[in-house]
Amino acid sequence: MINSLSFYKYQGAGNDFVMVDNRIPAPFDFNTPDFIAHLCHRNFGIGADGFILLEDDDVADFKMRYFNADGNEGSMCGNGGRCIVAFANDLNIIKKEGSFKATDGIHLFKVHDNHHNAISLIDVTKIELKPNGYFIDTGSPHWVEFVPNLDGFDVYNEGKKIRLDPVFGEGGTNVNFLVDSENGLEIATFERGVEGETLACGTGVTAAAMAYYLSKGWQVDKFEVSIKAKGGILHVSFKPNHESEFTTFTEVWLSGPAKQVFKGEFLFD
Repeated sequence: MINSLSFYKYQGAGNDFVMVDNRIPAPFDFNTPDFIAHLCHRNFGIGADGFILLEDDDVADFKMRYFNADGNEGSMCGNGGRCIVAFANDLNIIKKEGSFKATDGIHLFKVHDNHHNAISLIDVTKIELKPNGYFIDTGSPHWVEFVPNLDGFDVYNEGKKIRLDPVFGEGGTNVNFLVDSENGLEIATFERGVEGETLACGTGVTAAAMAYYLSKGWQVDKFEVSIKAKGGILHVSFKPNHESEFTTFTEVWLSGPAKQVFKGEFLFD
């Protein structure tokens, strides 16, 4: 009887994930939310913002299956995507450039030096401008709201109120609070599925970069920006398209740190 699971722990700007190499499927039912939630629990399990399976794929270099910390299979995770690229690189199963498949399609990747890499995200066409913020789908739904500063800001309670707002539908939304100051852009994120604040969110930072660009009313061929999350600095680049009624974004890339923290065996009772 199998009573342990081999795993790897990775983090990207403080966004942490449990990784399992599932190319030879492990004898566990990963479609059981309680099982995944137990692994991600920070007191009774390994502890993580999410759980990721690396699997074989017929088209791309590998497939990424992402689960939220609550155990349910989630939408695209940007930092999770960068961490699984680091994982695949450590397993020596990829070259410096390639692609992987996620729930929202194929993503390109580039492996850099010093535990940094970059991944492409989907073209962004779903943008709603509201009186007090932006609703942007970057592979996962995100609300971006500008705030004066994050010192003493109650990310959990303010984020939870917005995350559960019926206007965002049954699935709700991730919530990002963005500061535009003379010191640069800073962000704090409340993530659905985790149901709390995380130290960074890749798709959230990407949405925030787009909200920042739109708020300035710029019209350039290519835009790049760095945003400081609580766990580190992430970089976003994209090409804006101003030809339609609403601005859209293509050639979207997210880059930043991603590295292995430790590996081990999770023991079952």
